[in-house]
Amino acid sequence: MKHPSHSILIIDDDPDVLIAAQLLLKRHYGAVTADEDPRKIPEYLKQQEWDLILLDMNFALGANNGEEGLRWLADIKSRHANTAVILMTAYGAVETAVNALKQGAADFVLKPWHNERLLTTVANVLQLRATRAEVQHLKSRERELLPITPSSALVGASAAMQNMHATVARVAPTTANVLILGENGTGKEVVAQEIHKRSNRAAEVFIAVDMGSITESLFESELFGHKKGAFTGAVSERIGRFQAANSGTLFLDEIGNLPLHLQSRLLSVLEQRQVVPVGANSPVAIDVRLICATNMPLRKMVKEGSFREDLLYRINTVEVVLPPLRERGQDLGLLLEHFIEIYARKYNLPKRKFTAEALAQLATYAWPGNVRELRHAVERAMIMSTQEQLQATELLPGASDADVVITPTASSELNLDKVEQQTIERALRKHKGNISHAAFDLGITRTSLYRRMEKYGL
Repeated sequence: MKHPSHSILIIDDDPDVLIAAQLLLKRHYGAVTADEDPRKIPEYLKQQEWDLILLDMNFALGANNGEEGLRWLADIKSRHANTAVILMTAYGAVETAVNALKQGAADFVLKPWHNERLLTTVANVLQLRATRAEVQHLKSRERELLPITPSSALVGASAAMQNMHATVARVAPTTANVLILGENGTGKEVVAQEIHKRSNRAAEVFIAVDMGSITESLFESELFGHKKGAFTGAVSERIGRFQAANSGTLFLDEIGNLPLHLQSRLLSVLEQRQVVPVGANSPVAIDVRLICATNMPLRKMVKEGSFREDLLYRINTVEVVLPPLRERGQDLGLLLEHFIEIYARKYNLPKRKFTAEALAQLATYAWPGNVRELRHAVERAMIMSTQEQLQATELLPGASDADVVITPTASSELNLDKVEQQTIERALRKHKGNISHAAFDLGITRTSLYRRMEKYGL
C-alpha cells in the first residue's frame, strides 16, 4: 500500500545507494526524490517542507567522522524543525550516529541495510512525526482556548486550594516525578497539564494514559510499543506511549489499578530510562517527565502487599493532594460562576445567576462526582433552564429535595459510601441501566462506574 501524502528526500553521494533506496521506498511512498549532491539541500528545503530526509553522514572522499552529516543535520533542523532526518552510516560510525540522535536526528540505519529494516525505520519515524504534529495541533488549539476557559481544577480560594497552588508552582519547573492524589472528578489530569505547561518541557508533548482502561494483555504494547508480527494482530509496527512522550510529559492516570505483576515492568523502565518494544531485541532510550495520579490509598496498598513500595517511592518525589468538592464550600460559588460563563459562551446563552438559597442547598450536597459532576450539572442546567436564576433542583434534576439537602454530620466513611451508592443507584434508574449515560451524568468514566458498581454489588 502506497502513502502518496509523504514526501521523502534521499541525499547520498553513492549512486548505487541512491537507486536502491529510491526504488525500495517508491514501492510504498508516492513522492521520493534522490540526489547525490548535499549542496543542493538548501534549494530542496526552499521548495517545500519535507516529511523525511534520509541523509548520508560522509560525503568527502575518505571522510568517516560524520562531521558533514552533522552540519547538514543542523542546517536542516534550523530551517525546518519538523522535518524528520534519518542518518545513513557505515558500521564503524555507529557511535557518531548515536551522538547525532542527541542533536535532532530521528534515527539512523546502517549500510548496507536490510530492506525490511529500512522500511520499518522509515514507517516508525513517519508515524512518530505524525503523532507529534497532531499533538502540537491540539496544544495550539488548547493555547487559544486557555484565555477564555481557565482550568476548573485551579479555580478556588479555599485554604486547601491555595496549598495546592503553592505546591504546583514549586514543583512544575523541576523534573521531579509527581504523584497527584484525589477522588475521581477533582481534576487530577488538569493539574497534571498545568504542571506540564509551567515546566521546561511545555513546548513538548503531553501524553495521558488511563491505566484503568488498558487490558493486561496489551499493557506492554500500549506503553512500550511493538514490532510488526510480534503477536497476533500486530500487522504493523507501533510506538508506545513512552516513546510518543519522549522529551515531554507522560501522565499515567489511575496508577493504583496497575496489577502487581505489571508494576515491576513499569519500575524497570523508570529505573533504566529505556523501553524494549514487544518483539524487539534492543532497548530504546526514553526521556520523559512522569506524572501519576490515583484515587486509591497507595500507602495502605503497600502495607497490604498490592502495590510495590519501591514503585511508590519512584513515582512520588513530590505529592500533590486535590481536596474533594464537599470540603471546598468556599469555592462552590466561584466554580458555579466559572462554569456558567463557559457554557454561556459555548452555547451562546445569557449568563444566568443562581439564588442564594440554591447555593446554600448545593453546599450541603456531597458531590460524589466532585468538580466534574458540578461541571456537567451546570452545562445541563444552562441548556434546559428557562429562568434567569438557576435553582438547586435544576442543577441536580435527578434528585429530590431530600436528596439535594444532605445535612453534613461528623462525616464518616460509611456515610460517604451510602451517599455514593444512592447516587449511583439513582443515576442507573434514571437512565434505565445504560452505563454510558449514567457515567456521563455522574461525571465519571465507564471504568470508574463499573468499579463502583462492583464495590456496592449493583
